[in-house]
Amino acid sequence: MGNTVIGIFGSRNAGKSSLLNSLSGQEVAIVSSVPGTTTDPVRKRIELPGIGICTVIDTAGLDDDGGDLGRERVARSLQAAEQVDLGIIVLSGNDFPPAAEDLTALLRRREVPFLLVHNREDEAPMTEGFAGQMRRRFGSEPMRYSCLKATTEDRDALTAAIRARLAEGLMRPRPMFEGLAAPGRRILLVCPIDSEAPEGRLILPQVMAIRSILDYGAVAQVLQPEQLEYEIRSYGEQISLVVTDSQVFARVAAIVPGSIPLTSFSMLLARSTGSLEVFRQGIRAVESLREGDTVLMLESCSHHANCEDIGRVKIPALLQKHCGCRLNFEMVSGLDPIKGDLSRYALAVQCGGCMVTPRQLRNRIAYVAESGLKLVNYGMLIAYLSGIYDRAIKPLI
Repeated sequence: MGNTVIGIFGSRNAGKSSLLNSLSGQEVAIVSSVPGTTTDPVRKRIELPGIGICTVIDTAGLDDDGGDLGRERVARSLQAAEQVDLGIIVLSGNDFPPAAEDLTALLRRREVPFLLVHNREDEAPMTEGFAGQMRRRFGSEPMRYSCLKATTEDRDALTAAIRARLAEGLMRPRPMFEGLAAPGRRILLVCPIDSEAPEGRLILPQVMAIRSILDYGAVAQVLQPEQLEYEIRSYGEQISLVVTDSQVFARVAAIVPGSIPLTSFSMLLARSTGSLEVFRQGIRAVESLREGDTVLMLESCSHHANCEDIGRVKIPALLQKHCGCRLNFEMVSGLDPIKGDLSRYALAVQCGGCMVTPRQLRNRIAYVAESGLKLVNYGMLIAYLSGIYDRAIKPLI
């Protein structure tokens, strides 16, 4: 899911953009001696040896004091910290500013690994006193670096340090079919042709499911809803599990006998990423929805919506029909920040999150859950609204 995301943070003119250029070996970011040249988080894709393709976020200075606009820039930099798999905090002049205190506290709270880099070693080398102070606080001293005079060996050492930190904090999702697939077991995957999928391709959760089943030596049988009844008659007791796209949950449940376990791709993803329990705790909040309540829809990818869109059309229609009242819906796409006080929402609904990294998804869910707002995901909500939630959750708990 997703690619590795690295954020570069620090005070204005600490050398954040220069570090990005040094890492990539090319001028991918604008560099200037004028403080505040980078005004908004800028994303660049680069390839790092031993890591592969990464998205690196070059952020604005954490000490931006330019009034309301400066505070907005700092807020956006901190929002970027919610999206990274690794933070690189650029220091200089033997200074650990207050803004770095706030950032390290946030990264620690989110369990995101970070690397301290003391830049401009050619101008003001790190003192033993400062190195000791950092070592006592963080368990290791900052890496000494000079963007202007870095050698190939220096860049290799920095890349190696990044790899090591990433390995320490690597989030490995639970295999989708752990405990559900075994050699020779037959699993039916019901995959209606999704009008929003790229032409000629399956959507990512379906591809991930096929690979996971193959990894366990089981048999993955991919079919459309129209073929399901025939396959069940043909294979009967040989079928150990049916997994369906959430959009045809009710239709599939009516065909699959109660003796055959049934769940959805979305619910399998929730178990894989460790968020299943959070969603289980939130599902009953549906019954508390009242006229005029606002539901927050969190869609971690960005795409062009159409009349069959699950998050913008189908779920709102099902939810309002179930509750018998008019609800308001607000959509946040991709990793856009959730603006305002979350207390104004009555429920949050998260998509499967297949297009972001496990850490990005977990941080998004944690941010919402910490506010006290109840949270469910697309598949679990559709199962609940279709009256088959208990049956669909059973294979996963």
